[in-house]
Amino acid sequence: MLGFPLLTSFALETAPAGHSAVVIALLPAATAVMAVVRCRERPPAPFWAAAAVGALAAVAFASVEGGGLGRLHWSDALLFGAVVAAAIGYAEGGLLARELGAWQTVSWALVVCAPLTLGLAAVSAAAQPPAAAPVEWAAFAYLAVVSAYLGFFAWYRGLAIGPIAQVGQVQLVQPVLSIVWAALVLREPLTWATVLGGLAVVACAGGAVRARRGAPAAAARPRPRYRRAPL
Repeated sequence: MLGFPLLTSFALETAPAGHSAVVIALLPAATAVMAVVRCRERPPAPFWAAAAVGALAAVAFASVEGGGLGRLHWSDALLFGAVVAAAIGYAEGGLLARELGAWQTVSWALVVCAPLTLGLAAVSAAAQPPAAAPVEWAAFAYLAVVSAYLGFFAWYRGLAIGPIAQVGQVQLVQPVLSIVWAALVLREPLTWATVLGGLAVVACAGGAVRARRGAPAAAARPRPRYRRAPL
């Protein structure tokens, strides 16, 4: 819950958002690897082919939109760390959601992190009191309630149903949706190259997700390794 947002926030202090999207586009592939390592899933060969093509397509798409890959910097190490942290969290969270439930997993994660996050928020507010316009506070509220909380209800429910490796490939469409919403809300230009690249990424994500139909049942739904604690 903390590794990904903290590391990406520090990285974005020096790295452009477009460049960051290139590295974060590797998250679906990293999630699939963690699903194999942690959850003992065994996706079929067509899945790995679709996932590899999807990762390359997402990186190429984000690279073109962000102005190129450029050279590696310290911020890239932070972004790679964020990708690893998120992939581990999704694998563990997917397993835990099978036992506790999706919204319970997210809610308890926030409860466990609350002492640290509230402490950091208090220190930050004391050092620099927040000041923003009403529309900015509304955007902040949406990020806190929807993006960082309610949205994970559906996400962890999907991971719990699994297989985690295949469900994680849905993340490939995230940079595409970001560009689309930027065009709709912020009136940013949307070119035909962007549309075609986005469609290619979505097609790869769909191919990776549908590949689970050829996976053995045991691999598709590994036995969870968590046990419900007595109340």
